[in-house]
Amino acid sequence: MRRGLAAAVVVAALTISATACSGGSSGSSDSSGPVTITWWDTSDATNEAGTFKTLVKDFEKANPNIKVKYVSVPFGDAQTKFQTAAGSKGAPDVLRADVGWTPGFVEAGFLAPLDGTAAAAESGKFKQNLIEQAKYQGKLYGVPQVTDTLGLMYNKELFTKAGITKAPATWDELKADMAKVKEKTGVDGFAFNPQAYYAMPFLYGENTDMVDAAKKQITLNSPAAVKGIDTLNSVLAAPGIRKLDTTSNAYANIMDAFNSGKVAAIIQGPWENANVFKGAAFKDKNNLGIAPLPAGSAGQGAPLGGHNLVAYAGSDAKHQEASQKFIAFMTSADSQKKVALANGTLPTRDDAYTAEVNANPGIAGYSQLLGGGKPRQPLAQYSSLYTPFETQLIKIVSKQEATKSGLDKAAAEAKKLLPEFSTQ
Repeated sequence: MRRGLAAAVVVAALTISATACSGGSSGSSDSSGPVTITWWDTSDATNEAGTFKTLVKDFEKANPNIKVKYVSVPFGDAQTKFQTAAGSKGAPDVLRADVGWTPGFVEAGFLAPLDGTAAAAESGKFKQNLIEQAKYQGKLYGVPQVTDTLGLMYNKELFTKAGITKAPATWDELKADMAKVKEKTGVDGFAFNPQAYYAMPFLYGENTDMVDAAKKQITLNSPAAVKGIDTLNSVLAAPGIRKLDTTSNAYANIMDAFNSGKVAAIIQGPWENANVFKGAAFKDKNNLGIAPLPAGSAGQGAPLGGHNLVAYAGSDAKHQEASQKFIAFMTSADSQKKVALANGTLPTRDDAYTAEVNANPGIAGYSQLLGGGKPRQPLAQYSSLYTPFETQLIKIVSKQEATKSGLDKAAAEAKKLLPEFSTQ
């Protein structure tokens, strides 16, 4: 979520392009020598990547005939960069891909199926809803590396000072509680990041989504969606809510405020666990509370996310075999345990949830929320729908656009992506 200097971005882009051309189908190696595969890691370069670099070294020690060229690619750029590289036959052999990218990459012919390969040899040990989310049209195209969902992160000390004894179960309860926090502590009760992903629980709370893939309907502007975003607006207008931040630094600003104890509660995922525990307000890790997000009128829900390791279909047989071994190693129980302990993220297989891993309150808290996670719909264009939704969401919550008209405009843009779908 952090942005570097423009020059650094250019250098990184050139490095990635050069690296991509040395891997995948364009890679070569002597038949008797080691094979070199390229891995694009999209984890946080500052707080998470070091753990994966160490695992790469461990893999190379265990597999002396395979070398791994590690490349850190900013998550926000990775989808487009991979599409460009794969289209020119120069993609990395392995990519750490968001779960929502799978359908589109498969339809474009970029990913190799992993059924029956070494990569999927232990697929029965993974949480099966995550394995299903890594499939498209019945075939497995990724192995889950980490998983996540959204929850309510809150500061227990501030809640206690405000006389709040349990996390709010509904948005109305949250509004009442946040007013108490402001009154009793002087601290803002709640801050919202106006990105589409963080607004999804307000749609799920009214039993709707951006689309209904089975019915081929765009539901972004349905009465239920309007009700959900109206609920969000009512939360943002309530006493004790932090002033809405729509700047490009909103994410970082909100996290800094929460980590330093200047805001009591946020909607967030486990990928921020490690950062939160570095904050002044959470030197005692047990001060972090994690609860299901408040419910709307039709129930509660949060997106089920995470990252899979996927293999590039354009790689030759030798590189594919090496990639499969690498994916198996990086998603093994031992590797996932190491990642969880170092990065505070959630494993995707039950045998990685050891007592040591569960001792982390961030992991223990979020792992209890996974059962209520809503998987992405199996639609190639699904991830692209966040863009028109977010464009209008920011206008709606900033009072530049009425909820219905804003969502109508978002649905019209979604229709361009899904011309065969009907609208409300």
